[in-house]
Amino acid sequence: MSVLHYPIDAQASGQFNNGEIIENKPIGFPQDGGSVRPYSSLFYWAKATALKDSTIGLHPHQGFEIMSFVLRGKIKHYDSQMRDWLPLTSGAAQIIRAGSGISHAEHMEEGSVMFQIWLDPGLERTLQHAASYSDYAAESRVQHGSSQVYASADSSLGAPMQMTTPGVSIYTQSLTPGYHTLDLRSSDTYSIYILDGSGSAGDLDIRTDDFFILRDEVEWKLEVGSEMNLFIISSPTDIDYKSYRELYAMQS
Repeated sequence: MSVLHYPIDAQASGQFNNGEIIENKPIGFPQDGGSVRPYSSLFYWAKATALKDSTIGLHPHQGFEIMSFVLRGKIKHYDSQMRDWLPLTSGAAQIIRAGSGISHAEHMEEGSVMFQIWLDPGLERTLQHAASYSDYAAESRVQHGSSQVYASADSSLGAPMQMTTPGVSIYTQSLTPGYHTLDLRSSDTYSIYILDGSGSAGDLDIRTDDFFILRDEVEWKLEVGSEMNLFIISSPTDIDYKSYRELYAMQS
């Protein structure tokens, strides 16, 4: 059983355009610092905040599934397939299945906040396929109890996001003040970002921007002080394909 806790000062950091966009990164690249390296099918996770209107110029991607979630404000994205700028507003999401290659640019309006999260779907397979992408409006999310579901390993929920990476669920969950128990699957790893709120889990204090990794757990008991919103990804603890890390290690 394992509960790992990473407050914001233990996360990696970064910036674009001379600090116009700043980032904290629960899962950073090796050069970013921070404590966490890729695990399960999760490869990278950054929270970006635009202090000014700012554009991240055209840059290439291959292989990975790259997801953007707009937490606040408005962003626009451009890619080498559509050749047009398309808007995403608060609650919306995008997925780029980068496949054999695609180039992408992003513009964030001042005050906007977003997650960019990379999944490793098995590059030995995905590099052989053409790139594709999809946008999902906020209203396409599925309500399930206290959760807003973007993607689900349970196809019966009808969640909108369609991914190549197997066994992944992505959702937000809102918790009112009081005691709560989150039911978990022991075969999955749960990656949980505290969007806002405060509380505790056992002897751990919980604050906004904290990041947790839970493995081999069947439940997580929380005491919520002020209303808490969680962003949660569940993914198989053991994946049945070679990860990017394993492929790179084999070649180095």
